[in-house]
Amino acid sequence: MKEFTYIITDPNGMHARPAGALVKATGAFASKVTIEKGGKSADAKRIMGVMTLGIKNGEEVKVTIEGEDEEAAAAEIEAFMKANL
Repeated sequence: MKEFTYIITDPNGMHARPAGALVKATGAFASKVTIEKGGKSADAKRIMGVMTLGIKNGEEVKVTIEGEDEEAAAAEIEAFMKANL
């Protein structure tokens, strides 16, 4: 299992467009990807789950990746978040 935390820097937070891009990025991996904020968690491969977290600018999220390709998934998802969120 791999985990990392990230503070959202997008001025609009995680609205529909970046949430959809995150879902697309996580969908490329077989591993289970979970995103958590404030004690609530959601499957990062499902847009409605990500959107219900209501992630705003400046908030910290924890991403957990578990599965056969977790190393590659963790590296790519963290890079995606730094570039887009």
